[in-house]
Amino acid sequence: MVWDEALTSYDFGPGHPLAPVRVELTMALARDLGVLDLVEMAGCVPACDDELALVHRRDYVDAVKTVSKTGRPDLGCGLGTEDNPAFTGVHEASALIAGASLEAARSVWTGEARHAVNVAGGLHHAMAAMASGFCVYNDPAIAIAWLLSQGATKVAYVDVDVHHGDGVQAAFYDDPRVLTISLHESPRTLFPGTGFPGETGAHGSAVNVALPAGCGDSGWLRAFHAVVPPLLREFGPEVLVTQHGCDSHALDPLANLMLSVDGQRTAYAALHRLAHETAGGRWIVTGGGGYELVQVVPRAWTHLIAEASGHPVEPTTPTPQSWRNLVRERTGEVPPLTMTDGRHPQFSDFSGGYDPADPIDRAIVATRKAIFPFHGLDPLP
Repeated sequence: MVWDEALTSYDFGPGHPLAPVRVELTMALARDLGVLDLVEMAGCVPACDDELALVHRRDYVDAVKTVSKTGRPDLGCGLGTEDNPAFTGVHEASALIAGASLEAARSVWTGEARHAVNVAGGLHHAMAAMASGFCVYNDPAIAIAWLLSQGATKVAYVDVDVHHGDGVQAAFYDDPRVLTISLHESPRTLFPGTGFPGETGAHGSAVNVALPAGCGDSGWLRAFHAVVPPLLREFGPEVLVTQHGCDSHALDPLANLMLSVDGQRTAYAALHRLAHETAGGRWIVTGGGGYELVQVVPRAWTHLIAEASGHPVEPTTPTPQSWRNLVRERTGEVPPLTMTDGRHPQFSDFSGGYDPADPIDRAIVATRKAIFPFHGLDPLP
């Protein structure tokens, strides 16, 4: 578990959806439930310019540094917009998040850890020369690029954020060494407007599952299992990198999927199994989006940390009174009482056949038809 209190300095200011209190409350809940006692804690240092340059243009990094010193907007690099306000210290805060994901990558690649988690990371929208979607430096892409620089020949990236992982896809779009898979709400109804099934890269290395608004646990899990496991098994990555934005939850204010914490927890367990099955257990885990700051993010990511530790939290576990008190003190909101939404996610396997009239099945078929032939797989069940 990579952690430094300074990771909460990535702060776009009052009223911005990406409030650092969500990470603070996550770490507090994980601590109060005893989850952090089950993991080795590691610190981190900011990514240096050469590490940032694995993905970002140096003139962009220089521009971010200038904004960081002055606090003045620079729309040329995307800082000073409503999504990405300029603030003093933005370079240092962003570089530290990238450094945390690099530390996670180093620990897994060197064998110091089988799994490594950076819940403050997952800033998947940042482009080579532009801040975008609350993201300044693209820490998952930087971690993947670093793995490639160390000799990795196959890295798989699975993104379960409700928004398309466009920045990571763009960084490796035509690189056959990296398989990027993103499951997200349809770009017809949600930012960033990309992530259609036809965006495949030159080698079928970009995979996009664009799900209809209103999709819940059963449909999302059906789509996940119809696409992700067969591709990971065929690709055979040396390392699995995953991004776990929990803004697919029904309560998230910025999107329109309808998952529960229980559905999200089920997805984390599936990815854990796939890391062991397809990548020798080498698993690098980041956070991501998630804007229901009390009811969703802390519980979802505490489940994520616990899953990665090998000691999942029983869903019916009560939230500790100490944590509930902290929630009221920090936010004034009523905290959730247990670690579950009371759901028991079930789904039907796609191999049993599909319904052309079902919008989720149409999304699955569109992705499989676009991608599976590149990998020698049959697109239809």
